[in-house]
Amino acid sequence: MTDRIADPAARAAAEGSGQVPEGGFAALVPELSVTEIAASLRFWCGPLGFRVAYDRPAARFAFLTHGPARGAAQLMLCERNGRWGTGGMQRPFGRGINLQITVERVAPILEGLEAAGWPLFEAPREAWYRTGDGMAGQREFLVQDPDGYLLRFAERLEGRPALAE
Repeated sequence: MTDRIADPAARAAAEGSGQVPEGGFAALVPELSVTEIAASLRFWCGPLGFRVAYDRPAARFAFLTHGPARGAAQLMLCERNGRWGTGGMQRPFGRGINLQITVERVAPILEGLEAAGWPLFEAPREAWYRTGDGMAGQREFLVQDPDGYLLRFAERLEGRPALAE
């Protein structure tokens, strides 16, 4: 890993690789502050199957995608650098939030996590959620990343009508 860049403007303009994600940027792209970018990239791009769209190694930053170009999950990882810190950071990071990531199939991710010996926060299950007059179903599980961010991976199931109350 190259030396860190301290200046925010210089970090934003630092040399990198890759390009804007195919299909452009999603309307909402979370940026996770991480303790060690290399460890986070091994986790996110290993068992979870994300890809680096572009990065700025000297800035300890990477923009990740997962899935087809249209509808791909997108997120940014940036090693903690003191910018945009709103308070103390203690593990597990992201307390009070879970990031739902919709994927085609959860099975390959579960297999990757098992092969890596990575524990699940919550085992896979079928879940149904009321959505107006219907029920939206998904097969989901939860896992924490190296910093403790809670991730909910979900595979959509065929919808069904809501049950009468």
